[in-house]
Amino acid sequence: MRPAATKVIPLDDRKLRVVFDNGEVRLFDVAPLIKGSWFGELQDDEYFSQVRISGLSVQWPDGQDICPDDLYYLSVPI
Repeated sequence: MRPAATKVIPLDDRKLRVVFDNGEVRLFDVAPLIKGSWFGELQDDEYFSQVRISGLSVQWPDGQDICPDDLYYLSVPI
């Protein structure tokens, strides 16, 4: 079973530093997801910085989120 996100910190270059409930700290690159009008909102620095933990993953105010499996398995340990 994949770990759940417990803390998220937005970084430069559309990356997230994510702490998981197993103690791992991983880096997730959001940039490849920023396409179209829905995820395009994440291009705005102020909006991108409003990311929060939601359930097992992360979410922005208008509902953009990242699949919990992707958040963990497509991130890299740091």
